[in-house]
Amino acid sequence: MDAVIPILIAVVFAAVVASLILALRSAAARGEKGAGAGGKQKSRRLVIRECSKKLARDPRNVEALSTLGELYYDEQNWDKAFPLYNLLFDLIPTHVEINAGKAAARQGISAFHLNKFEDAERGLLSACKFEPDNFDANFYLGRLMYQKNEYEKAILCLRKARSIDPESTETDEPLGLAYFKSQHYRESIPFLRRVLDQDPTDKDALFAIATAMDKTGYGDKALKVFMHLRPDPRYGAQSCLSAGLIHEHANQYQLAEQDYEIGLKLEEVPLDLQTTLRYRLANVYLAQKNIGKALTYLKEIQDTVPGYKDVPALIQRYQELNTNANLQTYLMSPTGDFVALCRRFVASYYSDATVKIEDSTVTQEFVEILCTVDTPRWEDSELFRFYRSTGAIGELYVREFHAKLRDMKCDKGFCITAGAFTEGAHKFSEGRPIDLIEKGRLVSMLKKLM
Repeated sequence: MDAVIPILIAVVFAAVVASLILALRSAAARGEKGAGAGGKQKSRRLVIRECSKKLARDPRNVEALSTLGELYYDEQNWDKAFPLYNLLFDLIPTHVEINAGKAAARQGISAFHLNKFEDAERGLLSACKFEPDNFDANFYLGRLMYQKNEYEKAILCLRKARSIDPESTETDEPLGLAYFKSQHYRESIPFLRRVLDQDPTDKDALFAIATAMDKTGYGDKALKVFMHLRPDPRYGAQSCLSAGLIHEHANQYQLAEQDYEIGLKLEEVPLDLQTTLRYRLANVYLAQKNIGKALTYLKEIQDTVPGYKDVPALIQRYQELNTNANLQTYLMSPTGDFVALCRRFVASYYSDATVKIEDSTVTQEFVEILCTVDTPRWEDSELFRFYRSTGAIGELYVREFHAKLRDMKCDKGFCITAGAFTEGAHKFSEGRPIDLIEKGRLVSMLKKLM
């Protein structure tokens, strides 16, 4: 036991010494670091003071302008770097010692960051002439052209920058977006993919690539991205519209309905986009035969943007349909329901006769029903033709119908439309066994039909 105690004392002593050494080294390191930072700040202040003295004596001192400009440029202090490089840029013609390409590029880049786009263009164009292979000059000139919505020029500059430094990833996003904005959708996709490989959360690239895929026939892939972006404050409403259109074109009306409703619930949606969402939602409800809800959104559009597209005509048409269930069936129901309605129309056309339906024919243009009518005073064979169209039926159609009546040896014919007959059609029917029933009379008869 006595032999162990000296060993323990030695171990503890060694540990204490080691701790002290580490503490001293750490303190020394902190001192050196502080001294380095302080020295750097001291050196910076000295450079600024010396250059400021020179410029006070000679505001065009190229050496002082260049030194001070470089200091502020490296710090990205654009407010202070720009006036220095702007003066250097102006001095290029009279001072051969100025690095013209460097001064022009830095003048343009500083101006770009300050949104002084006219100054930026002046400098960057000159820089590209002085040094055609200056990556920064071409890159920022491309970004500037993008800001000016001159996308084709932006593409040329950014492609040049990319050729100078193929390994740079800086060009991917502006080049992809420039292709996208200029509607070169297919060309934009590879660059936007590279952007998303680096940052999968980049909303600008996500929305652009989804739209580009939708435009180039990859709607199924685009749809996933649009649905992901629906809650986004910036791209949400437009993504809801795009997703809804994809669902709508696939006849997935309930999914489209959800897309448009989500878009309308978002905050700060521009009025034009709100109006488009309401219009599409109204059409989706019409496609699902929900006229009441469709009218709600159509009336909202009429209240906020009077005369938008065909909204007034739609309101007028569907308000009438909303109060006449049989007219709804006539114009909007599946073919089977429409034929059943036509048969009821024929069967109840004569209140004091026995009507027997002999045959019915369904075509893409019309439905025909052949019947015999028996009354105490007379008996006829009659042909009814029903058009679902709301347009104008012309004379040629009525002539063809009359010819069919003769071939079938019918005593009388009825031509019915939810639209109207032309003046020529009316004149042709005069004196012939044809009764033309237009929308007004049809609506009245359908209201009475049980």
